[in-house]
Amino acid sequence: MAKPIVYFTREISPGNVVRLYEALGVQLPGPVAVKVHSGEKGNQNYLRPAFLKPVIDHVGGTVVECNTAYEGERNHTRKHERLMAEHGWSELFSVDIMDADGPDLVLPIENGRVLKRNYVGAHVADYASMLVISHFKGHPMGGFGGALKQLSIGCASSAGKAYIHSGGATAEQSECWDKVAEQDDFLEAMAEAAETVVNHFGSNLAYISIACNLSVDCDCCAVAEDPCMSDIGIFASLDPVAIDQACIYAVANSDDPGRDHFLERVNSRHGIKTIEDAARLGYGTRDYDLVEL
Repeated sequence: MAKPIVYFTREISPGNVVRLYEALGVQLPGPVAVKVHSGEKGNQNYLRPAFLKPVIDHVGGTVVECNTAYEGERNHTRKHERLMAEHGWSELFSVDIMDADGPDLVLPIENGRVLKRNYVGAHVADYASMLVISHFKGHPMGGFGGALKQLSIGCASSAGKAYIHSGGATAEQSECWDKVAEQDDFLEAMAEAAETVVNHFGSNLAYISIACNLSVDCDCCAVAEDPCMSDIGIFASLDPVAIDQACIYAVANSDDPGRDHFLERVNSRHGIKTIEDAARLGYGTRDYDLVEL
């Protein structure tokens, strides 16, 4: 079986995001959901909507997000919609908070060790395909954030996020932080949840990851640490495991003086386990061919 291809370019520009998407050779059927990380209020590192406009326009996509499970400006729909407008998303695109109204769409997890189901924003069912655009960076809980996190935590409703973070103990936002799962269980839960979104869309998925503003903190942090590494480039693939592995490999093989600080965040949180578990579950592979454009 042929290895998946991960396309890569060092030059980060809106035009090259489109160029790498086109290299994938896919035509995502509409309606197309474009999963982004819209950025918590106060965060300085998230990808700006104007930067992503050419590729979102290219696929004719709707920008989609889901409410968070932590206190902030995105944990309830009205607040989240206001912040999306403040950050400029609503000015440039149609925006859909996918769990704005319930009930959630419940996707079964047949072979899950940690979870038996995944709760995603009900509006997922309104789309025929999804373009997953990830700002690759660190994360205070998962070690790093990339395609697998976007599929799992990103597509999960607020209740689903609580369910993943608690390892299936609760779907209540008000309870989950008192019932946080053991770290490895949380990481495995993310891999299990991501699989359900892959199964839902089948082959109608594509992934673009932009490794820039490489902070150890996520765009969900209102006060994030400034980037510790220089920008690396843009990656694109049809395999979510391969693209996350390629991003991690690029960091690990960098001679940037901030590399060790970034990797400490990944390794101290056992971040690679999510990639390992996703590969074990069989919806992607860590073995890929990198094609630089």
